[in-house]
Amino acid sequence: MRLRAAYDDDPVGLAVHMAGCLFDATGDLHRLGPSGMPRPDALFIRFVGWTRRGPGSRATN
Repeated sequence: MRLRAAYDDDPVGLAVHMAGCLFDATGDLHRLGPSGMPRPDALFIRFVGWTRRGPGSRATN
């Protein structure tokens, strides 16, 4: 909620910020144990997919 409020006027900026967080998290998860990593689509939805707005938006790439 805080991130969405902070980027209220910049939804693209929010998606870009969260994509950077996804990149960092993927590297961290790989270093900690690549065999237990979540699926890429699950990571995308968790970090970036929720940033999409509107009734027709879907969390897919």
